[in-house]
Amino acid sequence: MGSSRASVLVVGAGPVGLLTALALGRADVAVTVLERGKSLNDSPRAAVYHWCVLEVLDKLGVREAAEAEGVIVRANAFHRPSTGESVQVSQDAIAGVVPFPYNLNLGQDALGEIVLRHLARLPAVEVDWGAEVVGVSQEADSASVTLADGRVLSADWVVGADGGRSAVRKALGLDFEGMTWGDRFVATNVRFDFEAFGYGRANMVMDAELGCIVALLDRENLWRVTFAESEELAEETIPERIDAFLSRLLPAGERAELVQYSPYHMHQRSASSYRVGRILLAGDAAHLTNPTGAMGLTTGVFDVELLADRLLAVISGAEGDSALDDYARRRRTAFLEHASPAATRFKHLVYDGVQSDIDEAFELYRRVAADPVASRDFFLGIQSVREPEFRSAAL
Repeated sequence: MGSSRASVLVVGAGPVGLLTALALGRADVAVTVLERGKSLNDSPRAAVYHWCVLEVLDKLGVREAAEAEGVIVRANAFHRPSTGESVQVSQDAIAGVVPFPYNLNLGQDALGEIVLRHLARLPAVEVDWGAEVVGVSQEADSASVTLADGRVLSADWVVGADGGRSAVRKALGLDFEGMTWGDRFVATNVRFDFEAFGYGRANMVMDAELGCIVALLDRENLWRVTFAESEELAEETIPERIDAFLSRLLPAGERAELVQYSPYHMHQRSASSYRVGRILLAGDAAHLTNPTGAMGLTTGVFDVELLADRLLAVISGAEGDSALDDYARRRRTAFLEHASPAATRFKHLVYDGVQSDIDEAFELYRRVAADPVASRDFFLGIQSVREPEFRSAAL
């Protein structure tokens, strides 16, 4: 693989897999990314990068390019159609406290394209498209994957970043503990001028009938609108229900152009371990959460941060391989104790429409919006899913 230091197989070319390859490749580790698809998945998926995620993208050299293509968000807006109330919480309170006091909206496929361009400049990294992993094995000093085409590839380490249906996790026989919600999420990309009708660039609409996430994705007025419905409804009639939902959400007489949509199930699940010998799990392969509050990709990027740190320390000889047990334990704890509960609370508020809970939430949002200290703490709180040594000095 071209490097005398170490070799790593990364399974999955989603953002977590590609960022892992970038972090290792920048340190001159030989990396091969194995992706079963022929190209990046461009279906509507994660699109929100919290301010502290931008710190990781900056360390990896891709933040500026991501910001050049995405949309800067400097406030979060909360809406309750039942009363017509809207509250906007500005991130101005963390200006001067953190390096990037804003969020970024950008489709994960667009981020993937940016990372691929950076990987192309690294001679130690290659991406193998159409490489479907069907099995894994390992020896004392190496790990191997078997591909659907019969090839067997070996390396010093394997990172499974191949999503919620991870072939790596399944091949390891790990339990994927947790639950699946009785809802189906429908993520849509639509063209409509939401800002002309009182929406911010990032919005949570909390309501029993109209609960949804509304976020601007690009500079050409493409928006993500994600709503929930019963999974018992037929998938083939989803476009009809998208039209019906948007007709209720939008002002009377207004219509949006549906560009793309993607239905998917929602889960709160974690693998029983994120490390088995020389094979590690990261991102959705390790844990799955409903995406409300953008906790899924956020947690995955922080997996990359700690995994690269620990794996590079092991490769260099600075740490023993117990450092990888530390990675596995910390990231599983961060997901189970922080990311998953936070996403569950947001899902409940946005999509379940319990009036008393929405009342309580809006009381908090009003107080936070009026108090710069509370606002600062509100935005800094996202770092509970990040490891302490990487957190802002402000915490």
